Amino acid sequence: IRQGLFLVLRDFQGLTQIIIPQDEAHSHVKKLLSNAPVESVVRVTGIVSPRPPGQENPKMPTGDIEVKVETAEILNSCKKLPFEIKDFVKKSEALRMQYRYLDLRSFQLQHNLRLRSQMVMKMREYLCNLHGFVDVETPTLFKRTPGGAKEFIVPSREVGKFYSLPQSPQQFKQLLMVGGLDRYFQVARCYRDEGSRPDRQPEFTQIDIEMSFVDQAGIQRLIEGLLQHSWPEEKGSITTPFPSMTYEEALAGYGTDKPDTRFGMKIVDISDFLRRSNIPFVQNALSYPHGAVKAICIPQGMRYLKNKDLESLKESAKSQFNQEIMEIICRPDGSLKSLLTKFLGEKQQSDLIQALNVQMEDVVLLAAGEHNQVCSALGSLRLESADLLEAAGLVLRDPTTFHFLWVVDFPLFLPKEENPTELQSAHHPFTAPHPSDASLLYSDPTKVRSQHYDLVLNGNEVGGGSIRIHSAEQQRFVLEKVLKEESEVLSHLLEALEFGAPPHGGIALGLDRLISLIVDAPSIRDVIAFPKSFRGRDLMGNAPDYVTPEELEPYHIHVSWPLAEKEAKKN
Repeated sequence: IRQGLFLVLRDFQGLTQIIIPQDEAHSHVKKLLSNAPVESVVRVTGIVSPRPPGQENPKMPTGDIEVKVETAEILNSCKKLPFEIKDFVKKSEALRMQYRYLDLRSFQLQHNLRLRSQMVMKMREYLCNLHGFVDVETPTLFKRTPGGAKEFIVPSREVGKFYSLPQSPQQFKQLLMVGGLDRYFQVARCYRDEGSRPDRQPEFTQIDIEMSFVDQAGIQRLIEGLLQHSWPEEKGSITTPFPSMTYEEALAGYGTDKPDTRFGMKIVDISDFLRRSNIPFVQNALSYPHGAVKAICIPQGMRYLKNKDLESLKESAKSQFNQEIMEIICRPDGSLKSLLTKFLGEKQQSDLIQALNVQMEDVVLLAAGEHNQVCSALGSLRLESADLLEAAGLVLRDPTTFHFLWVVDFPLFLPKEENPTELQSAHHPFTAPHPSDASLLYSDPTKVRSQHYDLVLNGNEVGGGSIRIHSAEQQRFVLEKVLKEESEVLSHLLEALEFGAPPHGGIALGLDRLISLIVDAPSIRDVIAFPKSFRGRDLMGNAPDYVTPEELEPYHIHVSWPLAEKEAKKN
């Protein structure tokens, strides 16, 4: 309400200005509307008329008109709000989650959820109407899948037996291919019991796709077409085909398997250049089989980064990757300032400047050691440096541009972190080996590349898929001999593959993450109607919650309370 003369009503279409009548005949209407608390539900009837000349509001879609009220009714008044329903009003995320139904009234969440709905509708249209896909719902109650993320378990009435909530419909979509539904798709709810991060939720949504008689290129073209068809008009157009790089190229150039290609600062290998130097730590690193010396060049780092920023970057590499970092600063006169310069002649210094394309006031971060460790450390510093430069006012990553990228040729297996002598699937155990490497599966599985492909957008993984193993014999070998997993738990899938399973492959797009990047939301929680908190809790309904021993009895479960909690419950 403004000046007792105007009232703004909001509905799902936007805002409309209402003129409160000032004449005596409508005094009851004026009193009713003037006393109505903000966010109350009001019905008004009146005459729609143009605003007086000069009073139009070009910022409002309805800014050329107003409604002169004749009658009004308060359908439901609103009590005192816990926060104002305005996007610019700062409110804690916990409070937003507790009163999510109020937070949903904000312009930004309304926009995000409506855009999400429109994109999903266009995706259905593209897949089902244009490409003959069948929308199939798969079960939510299933059994544990070996490997992969931790799953939620659900008790059953059979003693000691539990369901699992699937982390994806992976097995079902493969079984649908065996069943002859050659093109499957689903907007699938998936579950992972691994806490919540800004880009993760315990329950999330995938655009899940599987096809028979398809190769990697076929799935990539389908997804490019799908995104082009469903892309919001207001975000501009996206160009296809998307560029592609191998896992090895991504790691060597960006230090990660999900490179943000919106800006440069690529990792440069200067091993050969420094091999002839007599720098002790460089020579030590290069004496090992996978030793490398690499560097990144931070543009205008001398101007934008303070000493404490450089120290924090070096500390970060040390604490996260156990990697020492050496900096080289290019002064405004073009000379180099570094502990390394005493080991390098003028010619070598000028060659180094050329190799790294160093400009005046740039800062170079150099690392020497095992190749993968050096790349990972510099990849992390590349992103941290970009954050620091942008915080200081240098724009590197335009949030309105969208850089899609396919990353391909991943290794099929990776060493387990807790026991590097054992292997785990880089993607999942159903991924087929690269045709060129199929024989290595039986002789040296660590060297096998996979037919696994990830879709990356602005440095975030938004999709991942693979061509699947369709031979029962090969699938059993991978499970039992390579991964040392019990194949019994997958006996239904292994048996199905023996009944004439067609070659098949698929992909899943992370819908929440994709939408959050399109709308530039800080978290996927901002594109989900009722998300869980950082710790996986529903703060509005207070879930998870306690259940009584009587309710647990049919499931043969008894909760053993720690002593402190027992006392707390008593009190």
